[in-house]
Amino acid sequence: MNTNGVGWIGAIIIGGIAGWLAEQFMKSDMGVLMNIILGIVGAVVLNAILAAVAPGLIGAGWIAYLITGFIGACLLIAIARMFRGRRSV
Repeated sequence: MNTNGVGWIGAIIIGGIAGWLAEQFMKSDMGVLMNIILGIVGAVVLNAILAAVAPGLIGAGWIAYLITGFIGACLLIAIARMFRGRRSV
């Protein structure tokens, strides 16, 4: 897992903050553990996508990790809503 130079503990803390910010922005109610997961996974996925499309676009450090985590978590919440909305009860 690429933690963008912030380390594992930093990735968990910053991922949690990014996930919480995304939860507030997207007006979602996911919970603390899901916030951390969404923030970390969102940052890793978006970093991988951006590295493939535009290498060198995102820098290293906690600010870059927070930004990519926030954007990635917002995208993951939006994708989850799309799939959840298509289910019929």
